[in-house]
Amino acid sequence: MSENVSLLDGSPLPSTPKNSSGNLNLAPNSKNQNSENENLLVDFLGPATAGTEKTVMVEIKGMTCHSCVNNIQDVIGGKAGIRKIQVNLKEENGQIVYDSTIWTPEAVAEAIDDMGFECKVLRDAPDAPKMPEKRKFRRAVVSIDGMTCHACVNNIQDTVGPKAGIQKIVVSLEQMQGTIDYDPETWTGDTVAETIDDMGFECKLITDSEIPEIGAKIEIPKVKSPKKPPKSELDGGRVELQLNGVKYSKANTSEHLEKCTFGVEGMTCASCVQYIERNVAKVEGVHSIVVALIAAKAEVIYDNRLTSADAIGEHMTEELGYKATLLDSMGANSNYNKIQLIIGNLSTESDATRIESHVLSKTGIDSCNVSIATSMALVEFSPQIIGPRDIINVIESLGFTADLATRDDQMKRLDHSEDVEKWRNTFLISLVCGVPVMIIMIIFHWILHTPMHPEKQTPIFTPALSLDNFLLLILCTPVQIFGGRYFYSASWKAIKHGNANMDVLIVLATTIAYTYSIVVLFLAIVFKWPSSPMTFFDVPPMLIVFIALGRMLEHKAKGKTSEALSKLMSLQAKEATLVTMDSEGRLTSEKGINIELVQRDDLIKVVPGAKVPVDGVVIDGKSSADESFITGESMPVVKKPGSTVIGGSVNQKGVLIVKATHVGNDSTLSQIVRLVEEAQTNRAPIQQLADRIAGYFVPCVIGLSLLTLGVWIAIEYNLERNQHLAPGLRFEEALKIAFEAAITVLAIACPCSLGLATPTAVMVGTGVGAANGILIKGGEPLESVHKVTTIVFDKTGTITEGRPRVVQIASFVNPQSLSLKLITFLSGATEALSEHPIGNAIAAFAKQLLNEPTWPNTSRFHVSAGHGVTCRIDSIRQSFASLALSGTTSSEFPRLPDGQTMTIPGTEVTLLQVSSKDVTQPNPDTAAIVIGTERMMERHGIPVTDTVKMTLSDEQRKGHISVICAINAEVVAVISIADQVKKEAPLAIYTLREMGLRVVLLTGDNSKTAESTAKQVGIDEVYAEVLPNQKQQKIKQLKGYGSKVAMVGDGVNDSPALAEADVGIAIAAGSDVAIESAGIVLVRNDLVDVVGAIKLSKMTTRRIRLNFLFAIIYNAIGIPIAAGVFRPFGFMLQPWMAAAAMALSSVSVVSSSLLLKNFRKPTLANLYTPAFKRHQKFLESGSFQVQVHRGLDDSGVFRGNASSKLSVWSSKVGSLIGSTTSIVSSSSKKHQRLLSDPGSDFEDLIV
Repeated sequence: MSENVSLLDGSPLPSTPKNSSGNLNLAPNSKNQNSENENLLVDFLGPATAGTEKTVMVEIKGMTCHSCVNNIQDVIGGKAGIRKIQVNLKEENGQIVYDSTIWTPEAVAEAIDDMGFECKVLRDAPDAPKMPEKRKFRRAVVSIDGMTCHACVNNIQDTVGPKAGIQKIVVSLEQMQGTIDYDPETWTGDTVAETIDDMGFECKLITDSEIPEIGAKIEIPKVKSPKKPPKSELDGGRVELQLNGVKYSKANTSEHLEKCTFGVEGMTCASCVQYIERNVAKVEGVHSIVVALIAAKAEVIYDNRLTSADAIGEHMTEELGYKATLLDSMGANSNYNKIQLIIGNLSTESDATRIESHVLSKTGIDSCNVSIATSMALVEFSPQIIGPRDIINVIESLGFTADLATRDDQMKRLDHSEDVEKWRNTFLISLVCGVPVMIIMIIFHWILHTPMHPEKQTPIFTPALSLDNFLLLILCTPVQIFGGRYFYSASWKAIKHGNANMDVLIVLATTIAYTYSIVVLFLAIVFKWPSSPMTFFDVPPMLIVFIALGRMLEHKAKGKTSEALSKLMSLQAKEATLVTMDSEGRLTSEKGINIELVQRDDLIKVVPGAKVPVDGVVIDGKSSADESFITGESMPVVKKPGSTVIGGSVNQKGVLIVKATHVGNDSTLSQIVRLVEEAQTNRAPIQQLADRIAGYFVPCVIGLSLLTLGVWIAIEYNLERNQHLAPGLRFEEALKIAFEAAITVLAIACPCSLGLATPTAVMVGTGVGAANGILIKGGEPLESVHKVTTIVFDKTGTITEGRPRVVQIASFVNPQSLSLKLITFLSGATEALSEHPIGNAIAAFAKQLLNEPTWPNTSRFHVSAGHGVTCRIDSIRQSFASLALSGTTSSEFPRLPDGQTMTIPGTEVTLLQVSSKDVTQPNPDTAAIVIGTERMMERHGIPVTDTVKMTLSDEQRKGHISVICAINAEVVAVISIADQVKKEAPLAIYTLREMGLRVVLLTGDNSKTAESTAKQVGIDEVYAEVLPNQKQQKIKQLKGYGSKVAMVGDGVNDSPALAEADVGIAIAAGSDVAIESAGIVLVRNDLVDVVGAIKLSKMTTRRIRLNFLFAIIYNAIGIPIAAGVFRPFGFMLQPWMAAAAMALSSVSVVSSSLLLKNFRKPTLANLYTPAFKRHQKFLESGSFQVQVHRGLDDSGVFRGNASSKLSVWSSKVGSLIGSTTSIVSSSSKKHQRLLSDPGSDFEDLIV
């Protein structure tokens, strides 16, 4: 052997002279040669041990991946006396340098053999290694997100490890990291990370450093959360963005993006939303921000190198004047949970550092931040690896105390109770002073007319200060100071940042009125006017009274818009009973803990009447649970060992012991709540228009107010009826009227009604949808779905149930000689050993009918791939004698005449008695069973009659998969299996078509099966044998024709189409990817909810338009009236009237949105009309025509209730070539056989 491959990248070890025995030649002919060899040996082995090492090459069988390579190298390499080891997966060998005083070649091979591999010494291998060149390798440490199991680890190692230039790779699932040694001439750290990233994982380079020598043992370092580098160290790639008209610079990267959510208090209208978004967007590092007015939330995505969530919250609170409370903070793609702890006995910074270092050293911890000032710790962790109690135990082991911090009461934020209380107090303060002000106005201004009749005034101290002005001053001042403090605070911060909102209008109106009144009264006293001047002290109290009342009512109404979400959150249990069990299943301890401390795999005790705390699996006990909030089913669901339970459901009767499987943010209820919260944060497209209008509204109103002031001064001053007055009195009269009109314009204008029109309706609409099992992800899908003109349905799992089951048994024997019970028993016992979906369906039916039987002994079980199964069953008599039919006995099955059918009691399966021939009585204890295709029968010499063939043909025409059951070489039955359509599917499709929508079936299944399904549900346009990527193309094609398309699906292969459609609608029972891609999720797996979603969308959109119409009409009519256009006719509004109207407008818009609560979701009962009954009979007649297309081909063929045998066969062949979503997949070899064998029919679908 001239050359040995030692390194994983395939590079050879340098050759070294050897003597005749194969050992290293340490005594060469020349001194120079000897010196050179010694240097090479020292380079490879190290200077201290070069004289005693020997090398052996071994053959290693049984390695399957680089985990095996790493395992051998780590275990053997760590043993005393093993100097160096290199294992080659591809060549299945290893080269070990060992100390010959401790090891022999056979001992080395035996050590590897003991690890479970087959290892033997290669005697012809040289003892000395070919020396490696002195090369510098580099080591890259990368983070890898997206790994879920060790299969992912092996996949990465097996894909990246064999690549040229990769010397070694170790991937850790627990630490979600990988360490790769690579040749820098071939790779860089970035290219290594990109290679793993291209495999579908999220891979980022953490460190990239030089290593001193190749083959060194790899240890994965524990990398803590890096601190933020100074801005000067950041890369300079930046991009100009524009948000809400403001340009600012952003880092052009997504690696460091994180998302945080704030609860924001103090927002009143869309101007507040615009204001917050515009100013927070200017903060360096903020990538995007979305503010939800009604939900009182802001979601911010930011670069964690440039800013932090705390800094953003502080900016909103201190600079913008809105109290921002951090609700959630996580990486944009993070799957971590977060816990906040109160730390006791914390006194110094070193204590905080000690806690952080110990917590971060634990596997599964992403970050830990301890604050000395607040004695709080915020920890992010992976719930799959570590739990909150583990974290508390770590902190307590250091001598500190740790308690779970109570979260801010989110329910208060949702019901707006704090805002209601704030405005109630403001209203009461203003009311105490406002009522006397109103009385004074009525007596002195309306009855006595003291401003215009000085002789009727009652002077106080001086004629310039009248009693009414004195009382109004005393009553107005506290209202202006205490009642108006919230308006002043908010408006000042708005003006400081160049913003104008509703608060600015209110402050302008009240401050101008109050200031003018103070100034004119002061001048009158100083200059000793003969009478007290006209003042406007009555304006601030009256405005603030009505506005505060309106705000209070508005927030009460807003709280009601969140009732659906509040009810969802209230379903969550507050505490859980944690138990431990011994090996015999006895409870050894139990204690109550906070729900947030429940960890994965905890055992939880659930007593009768209690809520199930988390999602889990029942391991002990039997009961029933009310899951109506998820499923919509009012009947309790039976729970027994092995059953899954949903957190939030209510245990009915017995005690259950539940093993927690999904806790915290991973629970079903938490995901639904999060989905609804996000939906209520996202904006509808029409809301963006409203926000833009509201942004310009306030400046326009201020301009109109100034214009009104100037116009009325000019008009009143020049009126003929005022010409007799002195110039001073004429100007005062003109100013009074103009001032009132200008203030009234400010008071009546209401941007809030425009700003609230959409978010209140979206909030109520999404909440009502959630309460009815329709999760709508925000305003956009809610607004868009009613515009849909075409609805595309996937078949498997959407139109159908998604699982094959027995639908018919055709019997060919006399039940007196061989009963259905015995046929089912024997076929079920045979298929119980099968892993094929068809076999599972038969076994499941047998279990249902026979009430969970104990199967007899079987032998000689054999699977003929693509054809069927055979076996021999023993001990039939003993097993069969103990059986009892579920709810019936065999005597209750009437003997059917040939050709007649009946539904088997206790099931939905049809029994067809085709013929009644007598069969040879089987051996009471033994039977030979063959279940499979017609070809399977031929192989075993079992005759198949024409009657059986005709039955097979009929079933295949219906789209069913049929297998023949033979007992003791006689055909006794044909069992038909189908993925049945959902019961509500025909009604849902009929209703959608009646609504004028085009309905399309898009499936990867074969055209015959697709056609059969379409005929059953009433879809006349079918695209069959469509690949997953073609589904997306078909949606694009339909959109290209001008259609607004909704796609309804449930599988991973539907997700591209769901994302491509104008509206994606996912079935919640489907894949997570499909749910993520969709805009609407049907929680209850009910297709009638598609109709409900469309009707809810129409109702919500109609309500939004009505709200807008009301808001526009209100402002369009109210502002001109306030400006005094009807004054020539003797009608003019007072400022307090305008304030009342303005407050009423906002309350009216919110109340209008609350009418959406009257929405009633369509049900089977109210959609089941006489017209549908007639339609259903038409479908059952088989006369319904379907246009079937293959793939993306638009040239479809109409099919009635008959098809040629050739078309049937060709559709089966096409389906087996193209289908990717059929119940069973077929190999390419079987496809080739089918192409040359038209008689194979469905054989490749049968196992």
